Amino acid sequence: MPLASSSLRFVSVRNSLCVLSLREVIFACKRPFGVSPSMSLPVMDSSSSCTLILCGKSTIESEIAKSIKSNSALKLPDNQDVSILLQSELEKPLQKDLDSIGVDSFMNSLSTNQFGRFLIWSPRLPSTHDVVSHNFCELPVGAVCVADVQSKGRGRSRNVWESPKGCLMFSFTIQMEDGRAVPLLQYVVSLAITEAIKDVCDKNGLPCVDVKIKWPNDLYFNGLKIGGILCTSTYKSKKFNVSAGIGLNIDNEKPTTCLNAVLRELCVGAYQFSRQDILAAFFNKFEKFYDVFINQGFQSLEELYCKTWLHSGQRVTVQEKNGDQVVENVVTIQGLTSSGYLLAIGEDNQMCELHPDGNSFDFFKGLIKRKLE
Repeated sequence: MPLASSSLRFVSVRNSLCVLSLREVIFACKRPFGVSPSMSLPVMDSSSSCTLILCGKSTIESEIAKSIKSNSALKLPDNQDVSILLQSELEKPLQKDLDSIGVDSFMNSLSTNQFGRFLIWSPRLPSTHDVVSHNFCELPVGAVCVADVQSKGRGRSRNVWESPKGCLMFSFTIQMEDGRAVPLLQYVVSLAITEAIKDVCDKNGLPCVDVKIKWPNDLYFNGLKIGGILCTSTYKSKKFNVSAGIGLNIDNEKPTTCLNAVLRELCVGAYQFSRQDILAAFFNKFEKFYDVFINQGFQSLEELYCKTWLHSGQRVTVQEKNGDQVVENVVTIQGLTSSGYLLAIGEDNQMCELHPDGNSFDFFKGLIKRKLE
């Protein structure tokens, strides 16, 4: 995926107010967390070939993999050359590289009915997000693409970023029918990854690594950015085809911190977080949350979400126009509105909805207030 940024884009081509309003003011690409500008590295030559290895949990997914390979169905943007292999066809050194992501361990730990069961792995890609979004209709819903290294993570103003080894970088496919729910999906993804990290800690008898959500789609630990989420969507045949991606610092301490660095500070032991453990725990958790989200709405997850984010009770300054003047007022964040914006209350006890201005690097600067009836 394009490695997570401090604010990320949710794009839909459907001319729907609920989706476009969020797209226009909330989900604009900003700076990646996985690298800093000073660490920008040369980009992979667009003419070089990418290798995609197809893996399946069951016979069904394995047969899909065979069909995709025989039809050469997967493409990359700009007609970049793609080499498609089945897991059973691998020879060294690719097999050794595949073992490093622990595909067999991942599949054995996976308990889902849909998500994560069809996996595409690559040692190096421009972007996992490009793979799933560009080939959405060729892949089963729930398919995931994982890369060891990315060369074209999406940053602000079309910046190109190198996404380093040690980072879990993946994108997967989701299909939805209700356009009003699409902008809220990123919150379900965010919650699933934070709860997955807790599940891995519990399973291995570790202290809780309490990763928090910074609205709308960043992951933080002790004030340092450790990951982020990217979601994009297109509308086709009365359905929203959503590509969701996550970048999570697991073993790369630069430029902020990573899960294993945090773990070393919390306890002394041999265990280290692995990409496959986090990936399997994420899909196991996400599938459960997604089922609740679709059948009961986000309000059934909102209490847990608000316990996990950084903003309950946060006081922020908002700007309002009063004639020719701009007036600043302080409001207190209470939660989320039904459309996914921030719900806040003013000093006059008036409830309001907060929208970013779309220009500020920090979402919490330049907030615009809309009164709620």
